[in-house]
Amino acid sequence: MSELFDEEEREEPPARPPSRRSRALVITAVVLVIAFFALTTFANFYTNVLWYRDIGYGAVYSRLLWTKIILFFVFGLLMAVAVVANMVIAFRMRPLFHPQSPEQTGLDRYRQAVTPIRTWLVAGLGVLLGIFAGTSGAGEWRTYMLWRNGVPFQREDEYFHRDIGFFVFDLPWYHYLVDFVMAVSVVALLAAAVVHYLYGGIRLQTPGDRLSGAAQAQLSVLLGVFVLAKAVDYWLDRYDLAYQSGSLLTGITYTDQNAVLPAKAILMGIALICAVLFFANVWRRTWMLPSVSLALLVLSAILLGLIWPGIVQQFQVKPSESDKEAPFIEKNIEATRAAYDIDTVQEFQLPSQRISVVGDTTNPSVTSIPLVDPKLVRQAFQQNQQVRGYYSVADVLDVDHYKINGVDRALVLGARELDQGALDSSVQNWLNLHTVYTHGNDIIAAYANQRNGADQEVSTSGQGLTDKTVWAEGNQPGQDDLAKAVGDYKTQIYFGEHSPSYSVVGKASPNSPSVELDLTKAASTEDDDSSSDPTTTYTGEGGVPVGSTFRQLLYAIKFGSTNFLLSGRVTSGSEVIYNRDPKERVKMVAPWLTLDDDVYPTIVDGRILWVLDGYTTTDRFPGSERESFKTMTNDTLQDESGLRTLPTDEINYMRNSVKATVDAYDGTVTLYAWDDQDPLLKAWSSAFPGTVKPREDIPPDLMDHLRYPEDMFKVQRFQFARYHVTDPQAWFQDNNRWDVPEDPNPTGTTKALQPPYRMFVTQPPGLVPSPDNPENAPPVPTTSTWSLTSTFVPYKRSNLAAYVSVDSDATSPTYGQMRVIDVIDQQQQGPSQVANAVRSDPGVSEKLAEFNRSGSNVTYGNLLTVPVGDELMYVEPVYAKLATANEANFPILRYVLVFYKGGVGIDTTLSGAVADAQSGPESEPSTPPTTGPSPSPTTGPSGSPSSTAEPGSVQELLDEAQQEFLAADQALKAGDLASYQQHIEKAQRLVEQAIALENGGSPSAPASPSGSGPSPSP
Repeated sequence: MSELFDEEEREEPPARPPSRRSRALVITAVVLVIAFFALTTFANFYTNVLWYRDIGYGAVYSRLLWTKIILFFVFGLLMAVAVVANMVIAFRMRPLFHPQSPEQTGLDRYRQAVTPIRTWLVAGLGVLLGIFAGTSGAGEWRTYMLWRNGVPFQREDEYFHRDIGFFVFDLPWYHYLVDFVMAVSVVALLAAAVVHYLYGGIRLQTPGDRLSGAAQAQLSVLLGVFVLAKAVDYWLDRYDLAYQSGSLLTGITYTDQNAVLPAKAILMGIALICAVLFFANVWRRTWMLPSVSLALLVLSAILLGLIWPGIVQQFQVKPSESDKEAPFIEKNIEATRAAYDIDTVQEFQLPSQRISVVGDTTNPSVTSIPLVDPKLVRQAFQQNQQVRGYYSVADVLDVDHYKINGVDRALVLGARELDQGALDSSVQNWLNLHTVYTHGNDIIAAYANQRNGADQEVSTSGQGLTDKTVWAEGNQPGQDDLAKAVGDYKTQIYFGEHSPSYSVVGKASPNSPSVELDLTKAASTEDDDSSSDPTTTYTGEGGVPVGSTFRQLLYAIKFGSTNFLLSGRVTSGSEVIYNRDPKERVKMVAPWLTLDDDVYPTIVDGRILWVLDGYTTTDRFPGSERESFKTMTNDTLQDESGLRTLPTDEINYMRNSVKATVDAYDGTVTLYAWDDQDPLLKAWSSAFPGTVKPREDIPPDLMDHLRYPEDMFKVQRFQFARYHVTDPQAWFQDNNRWDVPEDPNPTGTTKALQPPYRMFVTQPPGLVPSPDNPENAPPVPTTSTWSLTSTFVPYKRSNLAAYVSVDSDATSPTYGQMRVIDVIDQQQQGPSQVANAVRSDPGVSEKLAEFNRSGSNVTYGNLLTVPVGDELMYVEPVYAKLATANEANFPILRYVLVFYKGGVGIDTTLSGAVADAQSGPESEPSTPPTTGPSPSPTTGPSGSPSSTAEPGSVQELLDEAQQEFLAADQALKAGDLASYQQHIEKAQRLVEQAIALENGGSPSAPASPSGSGPSPSP
């Protein structure tokens, strides 16, 4: 009866082996999966080879590919060989006899299970770990290539006195090698320990020696290698302090120099002793000394690496931090200004005697002010110049300058690109999307300053919301000023920011009909009738031939479409064009570049070219302040960060090293060296020889349209906001720190920084240079210069601190020169304050109320800060838009707002708004312009023009009154109330005399008794 319940003696029926058919199905499925992945991988690889060869950069792809392959196999083999070798050694040195114990009895089952597959198991583990290690090594291709091709910076760091090239090029590669050795030793140690444990070399539950002699020797060597590598790591960590981010600054501080650096040296010494003891343990066979030394290393790392620096910081540095850190702050300031190229910025102040030219409406300072907002006029461009519903322009238009009718004019322009998403769903099939609707067409442009081709002012007034955009290039008769200025050019845009993913172009024979829809005015084919849209055929050099069945198969796999094999449109003469975004193309041929967010089109030598700015960056410049690239460049116009070359987006060195162009018709990519002295550019040029052309090869027509890049300027203004202070004590106190203002007209509810603006700038003629300006600085241009501009406000405040501009014309000898006008002591209003003052002005509110009554929405454009004469003036366009959901409804420029010397003006023209601002009750009176010949300006002590006012004029009386008010303020601060009262009374009399003269009276008109009426403010 007991046999019925004796489960141990019951025999289970043998499992039925899988049938031959089942095994065949499994094998077939595995083979198909492997074949699919292999074919897909090969298709991607081979089509990449074809693409790189087609655009002339095959050497880039081959060098990059071979570098990755070599790194993969070198580091993969090192890891695999090290692990497999240690596992084999551990197996070969296993004990031949095992003492009987429950532990060994339990391990016998695992040994029996492993024995049949032991070789496969070891080999598989080695391959798996090799793949992981090889992938890691291949991912370090940038680090390896910079180390292999690095050049000296010809500048030493302030602490270790080593060339900066060591930190940028060598140190990262050394770190990777040391980390790899540590990783290999740890993985090999674990693998060897498992084998020793499995085969009895390590016995945890046996009294006496728990490790065999062989196990102890092998594990001691591996531990010794790990600790030795850690000692080298401590030595390299010393150099990391030079660019390590801290709570106060980036780089070495007092605590680092006096606590952390000595601690690293001590820990390195202890680690070396530990390594020696582990190696000695191969013969001594005792774990006492190695264990004690390892425990000492861990304890020292805690005490010296964490606790001791904290004690020094808290009790030695904090009580007198500004004094202790002053030398280190000074080095940080110097390194930061050099790394971001802001050590040549010129600083100025406005003169005490001001020259106003606002009344002269023909002055270039006034006439060149841009009124067209590149972001708000996109819909106007679309509705007026779209031509077809499937064409579009960029969300934010670009700004460039062209010489039209002999005058350098700023234009707001955009490329009319193809938008396949706007096509009706009924026509969105493969043939239409990839063979018919293949490209965009032409450039659309409007004058930025709302003046026509003859440079005459155009009013925005009119009945209703009628568009008054002044077009420089469009599809209507007379809108061809730009075309006349640049001559004939190829208008088709096959490569653009919004081009289709791929298009199949070309035809089987010259007599075959063209099928690509075109908008070129001259486009026509003999097979088109007069009622059909014109067609064309792409004939550019860019494009991979797909006439063979083999290539058609590969591209069918790549793009997941069988039409490459089945469609009659894919013929022997067909080509496929893809990777069409200019940014994407440049990234693929120069993956080491960081690209500017703003890509802009320009017309050069009869072609439309996309121009891109490329940067070389690093986060390892010793002593330079490290910051997030996104934080520094984020504003209301920023779409995305262009940073792609660092593990994080933090940088502390940046150069505009490359100017790149992409031909809009055939996709040709050309890279030109711009900052040819940049060590990073030299290193990458050596790594990819022949990729970057010298600066001398830039065509003159292209040079006319190269400009100072926006992201570079944003990064520099962000850093200069704090690092304009060069005194360590003042920098530490943070009492003269500036900030980039927030945009007073943000998009949505998200706050962001105010973007910089491009315009022609005439620097104030009477600027007073700062004594700290760099030596041999170029002179300030006296003529209007194409510039990129912005402002600063005091940190966490809203008033204006400074105006900053950089010469943006690449043909100018002062290109890249930044100038800052410091006005913080004058208490001028900042952008947000001006925006509030203008919108709350009764005159402005009354004028804009008409739009509210008519059901229109008011949108404010860019708030520009412009130097005019010796003053700063604010200009802001006002757009109106009907409050309807009609797609044809778009913002229209209706008014111009001006804020000048406290006065607010509004008008349909800029000159009218300027005049209104000067005549407002809040503005300072100014002498009206005379109709006769103007008197020649007098010359002040410095030789610069001072004032054109005649003796006894309104302006002179007001200037004298201003001086009296300033003297009264000084007397009040000194506590001299008697002098204060005298200056106030004298100033009041001068103001009253000026008012009497303005009203037609005499300047000697009797003043009202003192104290009667409100006292005028200075």
